[in-house]
Amino acid sequence: MRKFLVSAAVAVSAVVLVSGCATGKDAVSTGGTFDFVSPGGQTQIFYDPPSDRGTLGELSGPDLMEEGKTTTLSDYEGQAVVLNVWGQWCGPCRGEADDLEEVFEGTKDLGVQFLGINVRDNAKDKAQDFVVDNKVTYPSIYDPPMRTLAALGGIPTSVVPTTIVLDKQHRVAAVFLRELLTEDLQPVVERIAGEESEQQ
Repeated sequence: MRKFLVSAAVAVSAVVLVSGCATGKDAVSTGGTFDFVSPGGQTQIFYDPPSDRGTLGELSGPDLMEEGKTTTLSDYEGQAVVLNVWGQWCGPCRGEADDLEEVFEGTKDLGVQFLGINVRDNAKDKAQDFVVDNKVTYPSIYDPPMRTLAALGGIPTSVVPTTIVLDKQHRVAAVFLRELLTEDLQPVVERIAGEESEQQ
């Protein structure tokens, strides 16, 4: 049975909006073994030991900033990956953007990759402006209709931002259902990136 190490956290401020219409280049996903169960409204969940972690399904979709490019989770095989579900319309996403970028810059030499999933932004140029204005240097999948979220094992699509930390085998090690600060995220990412393969 999967063990949960649950930290006390603030209540979720969920932003519920109507999903956008599909575009011609839809994001796609397939199911994995991870099955999210909300542990009594907590917003910060850790999954340990590593051998009990479930995998996400495959994530794939059009790159937000590079026309004609498809970005997939499997591009980062063997790397710890931090997924961040965001939208330019989301106040907490604006609040955490510089913190996420700081953690990315501080951990990429450890073999960590960040990947955004941009949702509910039917105006692609506004999402692109968000990336430029906030100096975000890691890629994002452009997914207005939120098709990629089917791969997230039941993590609530109404909670934006959501951040998921995957270990080097792309199993779910931590889920944050709230806005993050550098000091919230960086120690977690460093710990997961530093896990030895024999402990997997």
